[in-house]
Amino acid sequence: MVTEAQPRRTLANRATSYYELTKPGIAAFVTILAGVSFFVASQGQPDLFRLLNTMLGTALATAGALALNQYAERDVDARMDRTRARPLPSGRMKPREALGFGALLLALGVGYLAGTVSWIPSLMAALSAAGYLLVYTPLKSRSYMATLVGAIPGAIPALIGWTAVTGRIELGGIVLFGIAFLWQLPHVLALAWLLKEDYARVGFFLTPPTDPSGGRIGRHMVYHSVSLLLLSGFPTLLGLSGAIYLAGAAVLGFTMLGLTGAAAADMNQARARRVFLFSLLYQPLLMGLLLLDTARP
Repeated sequence: MVTEAQPRRTLANRATSYYELTKPGIAAFVTILAGVSFFVASQGQPDLFRLLNTMLGTALATAGALALNQYAERDVDARMDRTRARPLPSGRMKPREALGFGALLLALGVGYLAGTVSWIPSLMAALSAAGYLLVYTPLKSRSYMATLVGAIPGAIPALIGWTAVTGRIELGGIVLFGIAFLWQLPHVLALAWLLKEDYARVGFFLTPPTDPSGGRIGRHMVYHSVSLLLLSGFPTLLGLSGAIYLAGAAVLGFTMLGLTGAAAADMNQARARRVFLFSLLYQPLLMGLLLLDTARP
């Protein structure tokens, strides 16, 4: 006997599967990054309607690219403990549904940015999706360089927000892009170490294959943390932010450096987890400082 509640449960389950397909946590981070960059580029006096259009277009394009990534990696996801419960490997959604949904969202996002903002942010969104899907995704099973390459599409939303205000790529936007790029590296490397057995099972080279002790990956996290610490001061040097931001960025940067230094000295699960968890706090805290202390004209 079919009750009235069963169709509603089925519809809710379907909606949940589509929602999961967009990796909402990552999509939200990317959207906020574009919004913060827009705010800084407008010197704290944003056109709110244009800002909302920029963030909506970025969210749609990003969600589409993330859904297409799950479509492309559905067979790999089925073999990893971390991902086998996702909509496609679990059988809750058919591949063609994910393909159509992802392609539709990506096209809507790119088109929306072009129609409501301008063609440059739209082009940035398209380049981010192309880099993620056509370069990073296949490179993961071929080279450790995938870690560096994959951070590029994740940082491009900083340029989406900046160019939505200025209409061109400028030094300020490049600095915000660089900060977002460098932040991802210790974050991803720490996660890769924590999941190294899962990744090794499917042949992903997100950690160096000749580094069983983790010494090399630890040194790389330290190098990236030093670079991040130095670059994070540039918004104040360029007059984009004030002393409050600079002091906060220094505290965050030195904390990240301390955690990655400890991991490099003795790479283990506990120390890698500390780097990963702090990296989840670092970027929203830094963006919050930018919002708080953006230089007004």
